[in-house]
Amino acid sequence: MTRSSSGLALGAALVAAPLIVAAMPQVQSAPAGAPGSILIEIGGLRSNNGQIMACMTANPKTFPDCQKDPHARHLTVPALKGETVQFKDVPQGRYAIALFHDENGNGRMDKMMMLPKEGFGFSRDAPLVFGPPRFGAASFQVGSAQLRTAIKVRYLL
Repeated sequence: MTRSSSGLALGAALVAAPLIVAAMPQVQSAPAGAPGSILIEIGGLRSNNGQIMACMTANPKTFPDCQKDPHARHLTVPALKGETVQFKDVPQGRYAIALFHDENGNGRMDKMMMLPKEGFGFSRDAPLVFGPPRFGAASFQVGSAQLRTAIKVRYLL
């Protein structure tokens, strides 16, 4: 099932989330000059409880906590195994995506002893060292085509 953008924000606690895995985006051709789109296949969910909250930003200073970016795009979809989400009409540019599995549906990343209790993922299998990846490691270029990528949700607890 494909869903499009909504206005719900990704919780600020995601900044503390370490570890990700995501597939590299693959480009599919589209007419020149058309805005791009990004289709994300979400894998690795441990349950169908709650929701997936995702954000996409072009601002390196606000990644992965897109809440501070007024131009960030947000998606919230039911947490269903095999779910896909799509960011539509994306202007050309460089973007990065962060998401988490809000299993209890409270709209924020729950933690235990500074570790995320809920699953999370980032674009491009970005490397992590003592925290979330940097924008440059997770970012990818969007042109006038559809990108297709996969983000695997990981759980620490």
